[in-house]
Amino acid sequence: MIKALWVTAGCISLGLGILGIVLPLLPTTPFILLASACFMRGSERLHQRLLAHKVMGPIISDWQTSRSIDKRVKNKAYIFIVASFGISIALAPIAWVKALLGIIFVILMVWFVRVPSNCS
Repeated sequence: MIKALWVTAGCISLGLGILGIVLPLLPTTPFILLASACFMRGSERLHQRLLAHKVMGPIISDWQTSRSIDKRVKNKAYIFIVASFGISIALAPIAWVKALLGIIFVILMVWFVRVPSNCS
């Protein structure tokens, strides 16, 4: 029963992470890492499939082994973060929503800049 809950949580996290690729403000990486952690506890087969994925696998492995992100991945993430927040702020109709998005953007960027990067 517990393993089924971990697998369910992993599937939900993976789904949210995939949605985060196209939806601004929905973070992709944390949900993918959470899915990996859930699958690790609930299904070794699903965890191995996620690690074997050609795009997500190396990112998860880097994070699990060294708590770092490849420099190329990090540079792409900067572009997507700036673009998604820029579009969201430009399209937000209310001033306080724009301000809130700006605050979230600054907090996210301060955290992301501090995440170590490696040069794989």
